[in-house]
Amino acid sequence: MKRLLTCCVLAAALAGPARADTVVKIGFAGPLTGPIAHVGKDEQFGAQLALDDVNAKGLTLNGQKVKFELVPEDDQADPRVATTVAQRLADAGVKGVVGHVTSGAAIPASRIYEQAGIPAITPSSTTPKLTQQGFRSIYRVIANDLQQGAAMARFATGVLKAQRIAIIDDRTAYGQGLADALVESLKGLGVTPVGREFTHDKATDFTAILTRLKATRPDAVFYGGMDAQGAPLLKQMQQLGLKVRFLGGDGVCTAEMIRIAGPALSGDVYCTQAGLAMDRMPGGKDFGARFRKRFNADVQLYAPYSYDATMALVEAMKLANSAEPAKYLPLMQKVSFKGVTGPIAFDARGDSREGGVSLYQFNAGRWESRN
Repeated sequence: MKRLLTCCVLAAALAGPARADTVVKIGFAGPLTGPIAHVGKDEQFGAQLALDDVNAKGLTLNGQKVKFELVPEDDQADPRVATTVAQRLADAGVKGVVGHVTSGAAIPASRIYEQAGIPAITPSSTTPKLTQQGFRSIYRVIANDLQQGAAMARFATGVLKAQRIAIIDDRTAYGQGLADALVESLKGLGVTPVGREFTHDKATDFTAILTRLKATRPDAVFYGGMDAQGAPLLKQMQQLGLKVRFLGGDGVCTAEMIRIAGPALSGDVYCTQAGLAMDRMPGGKDFGARFRKRFNADVQLYAPYSYDATMALVEAMKLANSAEPAKYLPLMQKVSFKGVTGPIAFDARGDSREGGVSLYQFNAGRWESRN
């Protein structure tokens, strides 16, 4: 018996310890605190669900089983904080980044990722400037502002017959970029805005700018910015008797907008959203149910795109048989798969090949698709 036990111990010693899974860290960057933390957490959860799914199925790269770990960082939707966050993720050795959520954060952070050679895919930054920089490491799985601006311009003038359109934006890269895109598209349709005003993404009082715009007699007001300002802006419009159509982009096309604005929302509120409505996504229904079960929350906005952005990184790693950025980054251009949101593939700039725009109207307590 002693001889048998000795043999077993010797065999175990020669075999060595069981090989542990290689941990591959994926960064996530977005606002996890502050007025739009609900948008950031939504995308964080989408990325986490993707990695949960990959880990559950198991993945082997270069003969080694890997386990993915999400490393979330709070950029507070602040450009200065975003660069610090990006450097922190690079220093932590992440092999890819999902983010940033906002355009104002994504642009300065992108330079850090480019210098470090780390692929970064944004689920929701829509400014065209992001991919116009010529960086090889920056990608996007969503439509951009030029497409949203064109869609809203056509709808406002063609369907709503609005001709006297006033425009407000929050001076962020996202809000101003979206407003600029709308102005350019309106110009192409022969329409000049009756007024253009600016606020900021921490504002709460819009009385002065709304009073000036009221004097221009608009039949519609467009706001480029997020729901944290869009909702009180809408309330103050009604308090001042400025009862005209309210138009916005994806930043106000949220469940949080409904909660904050309350009774101020009506059938004359419309918004565009880059990408497809959940019920039009190939995997939208199933994703929504699994998301709710996993996080005890409903999808706010771009969680499905965050899921697909994360999966795009994993798909490139599969193609390269490696999680090392230097090896899989050159293969990002070859990524092609059916995601929750639809076909995922990238053009030469890193933009989505399948970017679409949805248009919604508020009705009976919810956003209803108009296309």
